[in-house]
Amino acid sequence: MSYKPLDSNRIYFITGAAGFIGYYLSRRLLESGCRVIGIDNLNEYYDVNLKYDRLSELESNEKFTFIKGDISDKELVTNLFEEYKPNIVVNLAAQAGVRYSIENPDVYIQSNIIGFYNILEACRHYPVDHLLYASSSSVYGANKKVPFEETDFVDNPVSLYASTKKTNELMAHTYSHLYKIPATGLRFFTVYGPMGRPDMAYFGFTDKLFADEEIKIFNNGDFKNDLYRDFTYVDDIVEGIQRLLSNPPSETGEVPHKVFNIGNNSPEKLMVFIETLEKCLSKSLGRNIEFKKKFEPIKPGDVPATYASTKLLEEAIGFKPKTSIEEGLQQFTDWYCKYFKKA
Repeated sequence: MSYKPLDSNRIYFITGAAGFIGYYLSRRLLESGCRVIGIDNLNEYYDVNLKYDRLSELESNEKFTFIKGDISDKELVTNLFEEYKPNIVVNLAAQAGVRYSIENPDVYIQSNIIGFYNILEACRHYPVDHLLYASSSSVYGANKKVPFEETDFVDNPVSLYASTKKTNELMAHTYSHLYKIPATGLRFFTVYGPMGRPDMAYFGFTDKLFADEEIKIFNNGDFKNDLYRDFTYVDDIVEGIQRLLSNPPSETGEVPHKVFNIGNNSPEKLMVFIETLEKCLSKSLGRNIEFKKKFEPIKPGDVPATYASTKLLEEAIGFKPKTSIEEGLQQFTDWYCKYFKKA
């Protein structure tokens, strides 16, 4: 294993820069002295104030340039590549959410398919050193073999969101084959942390606590056969991305395209995660916290387990996520109580 460190002389183009992972990655790059061009459409899928707060912190750095726009606008994307000529592109702009993709499929095709196509076309006409893009653990569908490995069969997605992410991987592979674009797909596993997405379960559970509402747990109350999730703390995700940035797939003799899992390699039962969240909230607030719980059947598109093999990632960059849920959730609850002024 050997890899090149971050090159602060390059120009980094981050889509979805006001999003959860996009914000943390942009912040890390700026702290390392890099020039970052960020784009985000600031849609209202979740509380846009959180996006503005992330953005305002990034914009305090003179090396950050922000463009409000949508990657599904091909002319805009092309013009930005022509103007800024980025060396490294990280596509994190996407419509997220498994359940929402069942209710509102149009936006997934627009953002995740057409938007990504526009990024690929721009990389084709304005060559880059490396394109990294967000895929998802959801591509594994209802795969029962664990841990999930990058070589596993992933042709049975169980949600439209998963289908769009699998499509991204196929599109990137094709463009890498045809136009020698060095590209890396990142299969993220349930990312969480401070300033995270309010549509994620841990965030929504915390919201409901303070609204004095019950939380819905989609496991039928079956504690023995509970849902398992590979919860991955955002700092670990960003560390993995940062180490990959200057290490594109080799162009020698094969398609310069690779896919990596970025997960905690340590799945937790959903109920254990919820109990840990209760403990962390209790510590943040200085009083005992327990959620009101309602158990319901598993939702369409949900999968019983996510569990990442991180062997390929370790071999490539010498790193695997390592933050425990106790440590990560404590960071989240401390931030939440301070940000929303809860006591």
